[in-house]
Amino acid sequence: MNYSEIKSYDIANGPGVRVTLFVSGCTHRCEGCFNEVTWDFNYGSLFDEDAARRIIADLEPDYIAGLTLLGGEPLEYVNWQALLPFVRTVKEKYPNKDIWCYTGYRFEEDILDNFCKQWEDMRTFLSYIDVLVDGEFVIDRKNISLQFRGSDNQRIILVQESLQSGKTVLWTGG
Repeated sequence: MNYSEIKSYDIANGPGVRVTLFVSGCTHRCEGCFNEVTWDFNYGSLFDEDAARRIIADLEPDYIAGLTLLGGEPLEYVNWQALLPFVRTVKEKYPNKDIWCYTGYRFEEDILDNFCKQWEDMRTFLSYIDVLVDGEFVIDRKNISLQFRGSDNQRIILVQESLQSGKTVLWTGG
């Protein structure tokens, strides 16, 4: 997997100060995407042990709230497969820091009803994700007043609560 950028200090993609990883590769190709360059799976640098170690180190300070995965598309098969051991390590080292993931895929239809049935490891991957921002960016529904999302069709989902209850639980802030 390639990545386009690592931000050590980010306040735009989840609550608090966060470390963000922008992965490369996206098949959604949403009109008006803020990060079109990351559509190309070969763009950027290889996500290797050095990149992983850098993020792990960047997450260490107490004022860092957590990690955010975005892109590109973290849930493209090659991307989440590469991210799985990494998010496992992050959660083991920093169990009190949250992991947010942005995806153009829909939680119920695409992820639970399709990906989890197709690939056993997807449910394992989801076990490390605290919050999922789902849905493609839709330019006609763009709303700059929304917190942590670009268009009003996108939802902020509490993943663990949703998996435990069997129904989608939305994040309400905080």
